[in-house]
Amino acid sequence: GEDEEEGRAEPRTGGWEYHFEYNTIAGANSTDPAPADPHARDSMPRSLRAALAALLLLALVVASVRRLGSLPRLGPFLDPVRGVWAVAAAAEPSREETAALPGLAAPVTVVFDDRAVPHIFAATEDDAYRVLGYVVARDRLFQLDLQTRATAGTLTGLLGPRALEADRASRAAGLADAAERKYARLDTASIGYRAIVAYAEGVNAWIDRLGEADLPLEYRLLGARPSRWEPKYTFYLFGRMGQTLASSDPGLLKEELRALVGDEAAEAIVAVNSQIQEPIQPNGAAIPREEFAPLPPPGRPDSARARALLALRATLDASPRDLGALGSNNWAVSPSRSASGAALLAGDPHLQLTLPSIWYEVHINVPGAVDVAGVSLPGAPGVVIGFNRDVAWTFTNTGGDVLDFYRETVDDSVAPTRYQLDGSWRDLRIRVETYRDPQGNTLATDTIRSTHRGPMQRLGGEWISRRWTVLEPSAENDVFLHLARASSADQWLTWMEEYVAPTQNGLVADRTGTIAIRSSGWFPIRPGDGRGDRLFDGSASASDWLGALPVEQYPFAYRPAQGFLVSANQQPVDPAANPAYLGGDWPAPWRAININRLLRADSAVTPEKMRRMQTDPGSARAEALVPFFLAAAESSTRADRPDEALRRAADLLREWDRRYDPANRRAILFELAIEETYRRALDELIPPDTARRNPVYRNTQLLLGLLRDSSSTWWDDRRTPDVREERDQVLAASLRAALDTARARYGPPEGEGWRWGTVWPTDIWHFLRLPSLSALNLPVSGGPETIAPAGRHGGFGASWRMVVELGPELRAWATYPGGQSGNPASRFYTDRVRQWTAGDLDPILFPRSPTDLPADRVRATLTVTPGR
Repeated sequence: GEDEEEGRAEPRTGGWEYHFEYNTIAGANSTDPAPADPHARDSMPRSLRAALAALLLLALVVASVRRLGSLPRLGPFLDPVRGVWAVAAAAEPSREETAALPGLAAPVTVVFDDRAVPHIFAATEDDAYRVLGYVVARDRLFQLDLQTRATAGTLTGLLGPRALEADRASRAAGLADAAERKYARLDTASIGYRAIVAYAEGVNAWIDRLGEADLPLEYRLLGARPSRWEPKYTFYLFGRMGQTLASSDPGLLKEELRALVGDEAAEAIVAVNSQIQEPIQPNGAAIPREEFAPLPPPGRPDSARARALLALRATLDASPRDLGALGSNNWAVSPSRSASGAALLAGDPHLQLTLPSIWYEVHINVPGAVDVAGVSLPGAPGVVIGFNRDVAWTFTNTGGDVLDFYRETVDDSVAPTRYQLDGSWRDLRIRVETYRDPQGNTLATDTIRSTHRGPMQRLGGEWISRRWTVLEPSAENDVFLHLARASSADQWLTWMEEYVAPTQNGLVADRTGTIAIRSSGWFPIRPGDGRGDRLFDGSASASDWLGALPVEQYPFAYRPAQGFLVSANQQPVDPAANPAYLGGDWPAPWRAININRLLRADSAVTPEKMRRMQTDPGSARAEALVPFFLAAAESSTRADRPDEALRRAADLLREWDRRYDPANRRAILFELAIEETYRRALDELIPPDTARRNPVYRNTQLLLGLLRDSSSTWWDDRRTPDVREERDQVLAASLRAALDTARARYGPPEGEGWRWGTVWPTDIWHFLRLPSLSALNLPVSGGPETIAPAGRHGGFGASWRMVVELGPELRAWATYPGGQSGNPASRFYTDRVRQWTAGDLDPILFPRSPTDLPADRVRATLTVTPGR
């Protein structure tokens, strides 16, 4: 739910009958010094010992045969041999292990290094992916199951009625239905089909040999067992990623804002083009190009429609509403600007932070076919982001408009069976969805209706259908498997032409010194002016998509003259160079401005400088906005009108260096002032007759445009009809209120309570929102719209940080916030969190053979042979 006093999203802990209230995760926010020898560490984190002790105490109080709500039977749960205690015993595998897998063509050697990364050496790609499925299941089985259920809408079968609304939203989105249709279309001779079948066989081989001692903790907590894995679930995973990265629609947002402030203002707020241009495809400008226009005055609201649209967006839109919370970065440097004379590449995709991580690090070596390292998505074979011996690549989200909504004409406003198209009636595709609890009892049923465009949902008295590239035929996994084989940037770019959704800014560099970037994926061609920022008339086939934008019109740069390339979710191309409609409502390009500024100032870039850039706490946003607050305070505190509180607030803000270091004691004052300004200046975007105190939409480009227009009617607060506020009055009041709030919450400005790392920490939650299995209140470098953007108790961030130097012998460094293991008793559950928080990276081992790994860096060896 939204904590309006804090102005942030408060994490939900989920409605469990009990919680582990021990919030320390060893290796994350523990104050214990790190041991000299990582192998000498206690194999069970303090948090798990505390949780198990709490459960034992509970068992002594409650009869061990009772069930407590959603708890399992405590007798079996606490059985000393097969119960939860076995979690610790399974946390550390033997140094030498063997396993037999059906279907293998030849033995496979897996060497786990001291970071728990598997280096898989196989004779065939099918064998490599079969073994990858096996080791991922061994480390992440509950994650595989949970994310599949989240997409399929079957969480109730594991978690019960509390997951019903989430399941309903997933099934209404049609992700699983589309995934099954994609799977059915696969060429069974393709590399992608063989890989996902082999991967599924590996997952199921682990499930088949799963003993009581190996059962993950989460299943013990829930009293459940894992489901078998099917090859089609890989498509479920990619559908889920599409929902995360491509579910925003400027057309639906604009409809919502029309209901709040009228057509003209809504059209200007949800702009097609960014007011600040620092594009991915360089436009030749040495500084960002700006183009601001006065914001039209707000019109009369339609409160009922605004509430209905807000509710619909809440069910459809999985992305953060505040554009400042978005983020992914990548950049590459040509040899001419590199200290070593080799191309450099960096990437840090910002996604939801979870324990375990959404990524799983792996190295796959198949002689004569593929030798690739990086991160895979648990549930999909291969590497999504990484490098081979010749090429390195990474992605940021393009944020293109790949989703449209259509007002449909139906035969029955309550339970339609047909829809109208070009004057004729067509039958709706109808499927009935049943939701069951863990015991198989029916909780609810839904009827999902679809047109030829996609699934429909009801909005008041209307029915709205949706067409979405994420539901279109595609085979993303085939693309990623081919990328691993690329021997040059050009070959990599050719393979990416087959990619569909979600649209991504693919950045690539190779050992010849080539760097290139292209916004890849399917950008729909629409009728008329080609724009998709509206609701379309579904009764006419003339509203349908005409095809996809040809790859020649994608934003693209190859061996740029400036010697570097940067993407950070900004508008990909300056409309002055390419007016093709790719989307709208772009986030402000502050991160891109920061990265470009640092690269322009350095002609001898090193991997270490790239690493430091990834957590650079500087803020172009703050540099642009702070002067307006200081000027407003100056004009409001003249000698004839002393205002000591405002003067004190301005003095404190003036002390700030515009950087978001964890130890900084002034950044919080600015953020509180920004929150107050949004509430006062954009009060028209707070739906009437609701409990909300914050606007439904915030974008700092919008705010900056208002700050430059001191006469705008938007500065007048509609909630004070007897007073007409002006810009400096609002800014001064906001700054004064920010100081009052900061003092009330955090104490005096000189105290420890104002430390940025204390008041604006990051949280990495376990999938089940259990505090003791999470890493919470982590002090990080960065803030809103810095290179490493951070929200207060935010759950989004740099999910993987990587730097690659493509010299004669490729070198790479990387980390992610978590660990390879999904077992909370393992030392590899959160072993990278401390490093990630500090902004450090590990050197990546990339051996050519099993014997190339240094003996002191080998944690364990698994030999997998053909057999049952």
